[in-house]
Amino acid sequence: MPLSRRHLLLAGAGAGAAPGLAAVPAAATGRRPFGRYGSPAARPDDRFLYVDPHGRGDFTTVQAAVTAASGSGWTLVLAPGTYRETVAVSSARTDMTWIGAAEDPRATVVVYDNAAGTQKPDGSGTYGTSGSATTTVSADGFTARWITFANDWLRADHPGVSGTQAVAVKVQGDRSAFTHCRFLGHQDTLYADTRSLTTFARQYYAHCYIEGDVDFVFGRATAVYEHCHFRTLTRTDLTGAPYGFVFAPSTAGANPLGYLVTRSRVTSEAPDGFYKLARPWVPSSDPTALPMLTVRDSRLGPGIDAVAPYTNMSAAYPWQSMRFREYANSGPGAVIPVPENRPQLTPEEAAAHTRRRYLGDWRPYDPDDH
Repeated sequence: MPLSRRHLLLAGAGAGAAPGLAAVPAAATGRRPFGRYGSPAARPDDRFLYVDPHGRGDFTTVQAAVTAASGSGWTLVLAPGTYRETVAVSSARTDMTWIGAAEDPRATVVVYDNAAGTQKPDGSGTYGTSGSATTTVSADGFTARWITFANDWLRADHPGVSGTQAVAVKVQGDRSAFTHCRFLGHQDTLYADTRSLTTFARQYYAHCYIEGDVDFVFGRATAVYEHCHFRTLTRTDLTGAPYGFVFAPSTAGANPLGYLVTRSRVTSEAPDGFYKLARPWVPSSDPTALPMLTVRDSRLGPGIDAVAPYTNMSAAYPWQSMRFREYANSGPGAVIPVPENRPQLTPEEAAAHTRRRYLGDWRPYDPDDH
């Protein structure tokens, strides 16, 4: 059987991936392929663990290393390879860091293929959206660099399954930072959320590549996406627009800040105008949610429907009553043929929509990067 586009992407050779990121094969020698992160003898302290799927590290799976790293402040260095597993970082494992040793996110891939409608092995029912996540991070202070988080479940392979949400990573913790990472999936790829309705969670995504089709960036976190590339996928199961929606925030009404997208871009492999920029998600668990999304200083490609970039998820919660705003965007998907369909910030209002305000006293970014 020919390799699917998903398999090619996971192997680092797919079209539409982040430009300039070539695949890095795992080392063929017997030594540990951890580059400048060294070997156990070179560890700066005893809170480093090395993961290698070929047995040249402390553990062969990411979950085994996470389980062993009890407490706070551990660093996991992941050798190049594909880790086909689900991983959960509990709330007790604070300030954990994952580093892709190759410093190339295509080289280190954490992937699985559960969907919301997938039956659990014990027969107790289906996983649901949250349970479908390949990686779940509940801890505060989590950091990841140069790693691909993926869910390669495909609708076409499961025509009888109605629960098609398939999360690559669910992030719930405060002070969660992802830089130079990739997030691959179709529906509900990146779940940027919180641990509870009353808990705020600040998250920062920089220089990341995120792809999908339906609501593929969603949740109630206070999240900043800076210098990120969002790519909408084509679909063969639909014949008309819309194919999907890039963002579906579900910001709690008590939270003054939701999603901020800045200095980023949206591209598409689908026909022009076949994607909406966003729709508000008001979940049944929080009918008082007031979804918030600000997209500013970003380039929106022709895949975005410029005439009507927003739509409703439910008629009971029209997008016009939510906190959706734009500012100083460019590209064919950012033109404003119908002003009432594209609420814009004034320059004075835009001054309040910055990463510094959204993230507060937490500064995960380079202060020299203005």
